[in-house]
Amino acid sequence: MPYVVIVTVIALIQFFMIGFQVGRARGKYGVHAPAMSGHPAFDRIFRVHMNTLEQLVIFLPVMWIFARFISPLWAAGFGVIFIIGRVVYAITYVREPKSRAVGFALTAIPTLIMMLWLLAWAVQALASGAWR
Repeated sequence: MPYVVIVTVIALIQFFMIGFQVGRARGKYGVHAPAMSGHPAFDRIFRVHMNTLEQLVIFLPVMWIFARFISPLWAAGFGVIFIIGRVVYAITYVREPKSRAVGFALTAIPTLIMMLWLLAWAVQALASGAWR
């Protein structure tokens, strides 16, 4: 499980750093709290931060459940892909929001694979009586 812990901490540091970029953008573009929008460049950075939060809420529990019941090593591997996907998403979205597809796919696909794998595992475990 140490790899899963490392991936979790890196994902949270990544989220923290994106939040820091939002704060910097507030100052740079004059978008003062509690405003949630303003300059288009600020809006893009803010959206990256919020989308990352939206993805983390799904990804982190799925990764930990996957690590517990399927494989910590595979969970960490999917986590690395997720983190790389977030970097690609952030860079492309800030430049041009319409170009975010690859980064979003690198984020969503590992999460979806783990969810489906877990569902298949759970159904099989119930069918075989392993959870009785």
